[in-house]
Amino acid sequence: METKKRILLVEDDPNFGPMLRDFLRLNGYDVELATNGIDGLEKFKNNDFNLVLLDVMMPYKDGFTLATEIRKRDQNIPIIFITARSMKDDVIKGYQSGADDYVTKPFDSEVLLYKIKSLISRSVKTTDNRSKQQHFKIGDFKFDSKLRLLQYKDEEPQKLSPKEAKLLKLLAEYMNDLMPRELALTQIWMDDNYFTSRSMDVYIAKLRKYLAKDPNVAIVNIHGEGFRLVANNPDEENKASEGEAEE
Repeated sequence: METKKRILLVEDDPNFGPMLRDFLRLNGYDVELATNGIDGLEKFKNNDFNLVLLDVMMPYKDGFTLATEIRKRDQNIPIIFITARSMKDDVIKGYQSGADDYVTKPFDSEVLLYKIKSLISRSVKTTDNRSKQQHFKIGDFKFDSKLRLLQYKDEEPQKLSPKEAKLLKLLAEYMNDLMPRELALTQIWMDDNYFTSRSMDVYIAKLRKYLAKDPNVAIVNIHGEGFRLVANNPDEENKASEGEAEE
């Protein structure tokens, strides 16, 4: 039997919120309802969801702020705004805060169901592809995340600790892109606080030491946001240069 997909619904309207929750439950979803932005963030931090539905105007923390905070913790989870605010600036702000879709009230409930199904399906495929990848090329390094082996050129491979391997795998999955600090803390340390954050910094320093053999590889700190594993492949650059010379 297929497990029900879980939806976090954050809506402060005492009539519309329960009505939409019940409608989604009738259509096969497991729905958790939060009535303000702070409660919504706490529920998101403490549970696993497949999709988030957000209102914009809410007490304590508005939907735009909540979406930004959720996106920092999870790059892949689909976020849909459902709101009466239809001004162009609001729609743009919604997408800028990390939303995948922006639905204005009133809306067709059947269309919403198709949007939810499509976004969840796409997200599951993306997550599966990332989690299944085991072998990574990082500059002149080869990294086997399953065996936790990091090898520089033809040297003897180095065995990483479980946390070192998990952190490097996450960085490699976001190669040359931002890996949010909160994402690593929640996925690897299962918590986001001062002490776990300092612990992650120690592991980042260890990985930098391992990767220092290759001048084309670096872990860059993006202040207040996270880290980027920057890796330039010399072989690919040489091929590109040769191609430009032939032209």
